[in-house]
Amino acid sequence: MARTHDAPALDAHIGFAAGVAALARCAVRAADLIFHERLHEPVGNVGREVRWADGSTSTVYRETTVDRTPIEPCALVVRFRLRGVHRPWLHALFRLESELNTVLFAGFPGFVSKLWFAADGNGVYRGVYDWDGIEAAYAYVRALWWALMVVSVRSSISHVVVPGIGRDELLRHPAMAAANAAWCRPIEVIPEPAT
Repeated sequence: MARTHDAPALDAHIGFAAGVAALARCAVRAADLIFHERLHEPVGNVGREVRWADGSTSTVYRETTVDRTPIEPCALVVRFRLRGVHRPWLHALFRLESELNTVLFAGFPGFVSKLWFAADGNGVYRGVYDWDGIEAAYAYVRALWWALMVVSVRSSISHVVVPGIGRDELLRHPAMAAANAAWCRPIEVIPEPAT
C-alpha cells in the first residue's frame, strides 16, 4: 500500500525571486504546450462529486491534462481558501478566471493532469493532480505558494503527496491518502472513476 511521502509544510516555500522565476519558466513551457496542442481539457470528469473524510463535498469543474505518461507516478492534493471571497457570484467569477491560472502549473516539470474542484461548503478549493516524480511535485508546491499566498488565506494552504499511485487510483482507494489528513481523503466518488 502506498503511503504519503514525508514533506516540508507547503509554507516551507522557496524564496520570492526563485518562486517568481519558477512560475515564469512554467508559463513559458505552458504556452509552448498550448501552441503545440499538447494541453487538453477533457470533460469526462466534469461534474463528478467527491465526499471527503472531513465531511465536505466538492465537485470537479474542470480537468487539464498534458500528453505525458508518468514514469514515477504520484498523486498530489492541494487545498486553499480564497481570502474575502464568500458570495456565490464571486466564486463563479473565480472559476471562470481560473482558466488563466493554467499557465501557473501546466508547464512545471512532471505535470500530468489536474482535477479542479469548486469550493466546498467551507469555501475550500482543491486540486487533485497526477504528477511524474515526487521531487518534481514538491518543487511545484514550493513555487505554487507564491501564487496562492496572493489570493488565499495563508493558513488554509496545504498539500499531500501520495507516491506510487495516480489521481484516479487515489479516488478509488481512499486509504492510500494520509490517515491524519481528512481533507484529502476521499470517502465517496460519484460517479466512481473508471477502472
